[in-house]
Amino acid sequence: MKTLLQIQTSLFEANGQSSRLANHFAQEWLDANPDGRVVVRDIGREPVPHLTAERFQAFLAKPADRTPEQQVVAGFSDALIEELRAADVIVLGLPMYNFGVPSSLKSYFDHIARAGVTFKYTDKGAVGLLTGKKAYVVATRGGLYAGTPADSQTSYVRDFLAFLGITDVEFVYAEGLAIGEATRESALAKAREQIDVLTATEWKQAA
Repeated sequence: MKTLLQIQTSLFEANGQSSRLANHFAQEWLDANPDGRVVVRDIGREPVPHLTAERFQAFLAKPADRTPEQQVVAGFSDALIEELRAADVIVLGLPMYNFGVPSSLKSYFDHIARAGVTFKYTDKGAVGLLTGKKAYVVATRGGLYAGTPADSQTSYVRDFLAFLGITDVEFVYAEGLAIGEATRESALAKAREQIDVLTATEWKQAA
């Protein structure tokens, strides 16, 4: 049974445009994979704590040496990682806030990037351990940023996922959502159409 991990990051939770598009992706994916399952991690509704020195030390400590508090922190991180490890496909709803990714996503990334667990250091550099997965990123923006120097999200998210071993990544952009109603509706419609094509392609590849 294939598993889709749906990661939501919108401050507006299910009402955010990125969440709605990710929901559309998940439904189309389920239609193409009726035996599959969708796991939702909504870090807009349930934020991951920001990384602190204390939390980082919990990751570094050997399991047998962890305090009860450190065990809770490490256990939370372990659960996020196992959720990601179990996924065959990932869809990330990604709004742009002040030219960057939501801070909740950065916190999530900080809790799943762990040496010896999701990546390892070698004499040739870091090697990701979460290979064999496909990721889709649904990026929603108020303005027009894709392909410009102001798009800090695309390279950051692509590089981070590659760091973990996830190198097969597709981006879907819905931009200009704050420019006007006609521009917003056109951008969202095009994004939904692209999602339909991508999920249909995924189904053909899996068949």
